[in-house]
Amino acid sequence: MTAVLEQIQASLVGLRMPHALESLAPVVRRIERGETDALGAIHELLSGELAFRETRRVGVALTTARLNPPKTLDGFDFAFQPSLDRHRVMALAQLDFIDRAEAVHFLGPPGTGKSHLACALGVAAVKAGRSVYRTTLAELVDSLAAAKRADRLGDKLRHYRRTALLIVDEIGYVSIDPKAANLFFQLVNARYEKGAMILTSNKGFAEWGDMFGDPVMATALLDRLLHHATVVRIEGASYRLREHADLIPEHVRANAPIAPPPPPKRRGRPPKTQELS
Repeated sequence: MTAVLEQIQASLVGLRMPHALESLAPVVRRIERGETDALGAIHELLSGELAFRETRRVGVALTTARLNPPKTLDGFDFAFQPSLDRHRVMALAQLDFIDRAEAVHFLGPPGTGKSHLACALGVAAVKAGRSVYRTTLAELVDSLAAAKRADRLGDKLRHYRRTALLIVDEIGYVSIDPKAANLFFQLVNARYEKGAMILTSNKGFAEWGDMFGDPVMATALLDRLLHHATVVRIEGASYRLREHADLIPEHVRANAPIAPPPPPKRRGRPPKTQELS
């Protein structure tokens, strides 16, 4: 019996099954006590090893995707945002939009849960075995600009194109100059109808022309990002400030969601802009 156990242990080491190796002795004791049979023992060892590997795979994938700490839809307070259609969000969690290489937009004021929902869908995709990567728009364009300076823009675009789901967070918090907008357009164009995207923004689409400093570029971006897209608008107050609502002026609480102050007005003649639809 001892010789057989040693051979099994050696086999588990050779097969790189650490969890099954650790579980072997307790399973053998249950066999000896008559608590399980041979088939039950095999099932316990293999299912335990499979679960261990899956947990490890998900953990590594979440770190690679930059989704730690992980968010979940179960952890989202839908009751705090009554404007949000829970059934619509749960339908997105079926991940069909990834198979169809579509875009999902979460729009709303700061603190309304856009990033939470985007990351929760990313976590669901990782658990389903899809490749995911999350970045902010500022980080993304900085990465592309650095790659261009190093004459490796093509490699970087291929890197971002390979992932099944790309999450671009925090669009609108930082203005993007036309050169950076062009780099973002190249990425969006490379992924168009080839890879799914989730984008979060505190700006309406009509404001993208000002945000990117080029209405024509913004129109070209939206042409691709809205062609096959689901747009989820969230109207409400900041979840992060819910415990400090008494510090917010009454007229603000009563009449408007919590939002950042407007940008300072430019001096001189205002630039000509094209209204985006």
